Amino acid sequence: MNDFIDQLASAAPTPGGGGASACVGALASALASMVGNLTVGKKTYAAVEDDVRASLDRLAALRARLLALVDEDARAFEPLAEAYRLPKATPEEQAAKNAALQQALVGACDVPLAIMRAVAEVVDETAYLAHHGSRMARSDAGVAAAFARAASDGASLNVYINVASMDDADRAARYREETDALAARTRARCDDVFGFVKTAVSSVS
Repeated sequence: MNDFIDQLASAAPTPGGGGASACVGALASALASMVGNLTVGKKTYAAVEDDVRASLDRLAALRARLLALVDEDARAFEPLAEAYRLPKATPEEQAAKNAALQQALVGACDVPLAIMRAVAEVVDETAYLAHHGSRMARSDAGVAAAFARAASDGASLNVYINVASMDDADRAARYREETDALAARTRARCDDVFGFVKTAVSSVS
């Protein structure tokens, strides 16, 4: 983690906002898992133990996926950076540069969208655990929701900046439409979970 943060702080182009968003999404999954792990094995929550264990399995898979997406985001940026560095002195060079750029933009959008999709699933698990998991760990579910919101919003910006350079208007519109929908849904879900947790922990005597 120290190495990742140092690299993030450096002038290197990767990791950047996309990788950071995936990392924050993995942290959200880890916090939600903590809530689940503090729930299983407790008599008070015996009725939901099987569901909580299933949620923990899904969260583990999502966490692994998001950590893999940290590296995938860096790899997706490489051809984009290479395309921007291509010469453009002649019409032929300009055409070759634009063709390479258009191809690279697709991968540069696909990865942050994958991050957003995974984070949306993390939020579903977090919401369940906030309501049914250990009450002593509810604040951690609230932090998970806050992290997930940031992860989704952060990844969305990588989509928006890349579709702005796309020549294919229809493809760009499809990317924007899915990004808008995912961002809105995740933001609303996270706000609901955060609000629930805030009310719940504020009323603890």
